[in-house]
Amino acid sequence: MRDVNPDQIGAGAPQPLEWRDGDMPYSIAFGDHFYCQTDGRLECGHVFLAGNGLPERWKGRRDFVIGELGFGTGLNFAETWRQWKLHRAAGQQLHFISFELHPMRREEIGRALSHWPEIDAEREALTAAWPLLPAGTVALDLDDQTRLSVVCGAALDGVAAADTGFDAWYLDGFAPSRNCDMWSEELMRCVNEKTAAGGTFATYAAAGFVRRNLIAAGFAVERRKGFAGKREMLCGIKALTE
Repeated sequence: MRDVNPDQIGAGAPQPLEWRDGDMPYSIAFGDHFYCQTDGRLECGHVFLAGNGLPERWKGRRDFVIGELGFGTGLNFAETWRQWKLHRAAGQQLHFISFELHPMRREEIGRALSHWPEIDAEREALTAAWPLLPAGTVALDLDDQTRLSVVCGAALDGVAAADTGFDAWYLDGFAPSRNCDMWSEELMRCVNEKTAAGGTFATYAAAGFVRRNLIAAGFAVERRKGFAGKREMLCGIKALTE
């Protein structure tokens, strides 16, 4: 199991996991944890929500679209949905669209998210709706103001086929050193093309080639303090063109 090559796992197929420290999933194929070992839920708030100016940017918006590279355990979605329910106004709609090469099984998502009682309601609703064999696009209307779409397959193909108009991006693939395809200039350019004017991104990653690829794609990039002792993270906005 420790010699699994990611290229040998079919697109859309689940990947083999190890469980460490009880309920922390570890990808054998990519040699990486699915979230920060300190506290993945708090990392989501620091990096992805605050890095994209949320929940403040939801105010006054009828519709808001978040894109995510790497659905993983669904932790980022669950915490975002929790915050959305706390701050949304009547009539507002959130569409969270995630791109995932190897979707987890229902029981794996439930086990991973059970670590945080703060998102118990979101975990229970997500796992109840999650298909036994996720494939294609998993589209879930989880309440009358929240839709989740998980596009199963290669991120570049999925993003290229998506409609434009993303307001914010969570760039959350495995570490750039272990999953470089998820941070390629080609994919970053595609992300930028699908982003609405004034749209933003945030990521825990701060590798030099990631920053350069985001700049080359057309984002204005800013370094910020990372989470839990990590020196830096990146966030930014779609640069305006003449």
